Amino acid sequence: MKINKLYSILLIATIAGYSYLFYKINHSESSHLSVCIIKNVTGYACPSCGTTRAVQLLLQGKLLESLLLNPFGIIVAILMLLVPFWITFDIITKKETFFNFYKKTETVIRKKPIAIVLIILVLLNWIWNIYKQL
Repeated sequence: MKINKLYSILLIATIAGYSYLFYKINHSESSHLSVCIIKNVTGYACPSCGTTRAVQLLLQGKLLESLLLNPFGIIVAILMLLVPFWITFDIITKKETFFNFYKKTETVIRKKPIAIVLIILVLLNWIWNIYKQL
C-alpha cells in the first residue's frame, strides 16, 4: 500500500471513530444503534463488539472493566490517540516514520507463528464476547 493511501484511510477511520464515539457518549441512553453487521445478521457478537463501550469505560478511568468488556478497546484507544499525531508529524516533517513502522509491523504479523497466535487471540475474544452475550 502506498503511503498516501494508508495515511488517508487511517485518518478517515480515526475521524469516523471519534465521531462515532462522540455520538455514543452523547446519546448513550437513547441510542440502540449497532453498526456490527455480524451481530445485526446473526444475532451473535463479533470479536470487536463492545469496543466502543470499552473505550468509553477507559475514558471514565475504568481500566479493568474496559479490559473485561473487550480488550480491543484499549488497543483501539491507543491507536486513536497515537495515529493522527504520528501521521501529522510525518506530514509536517516530510518523513515516513509511521509508514516504516507499519511496514515492519506488517512483516512481523505475516510470519506464520505470530499470525496463528493473533488469530487464536481474536477467536478467544470472539468466544468471550459470545459467552458474555454482548
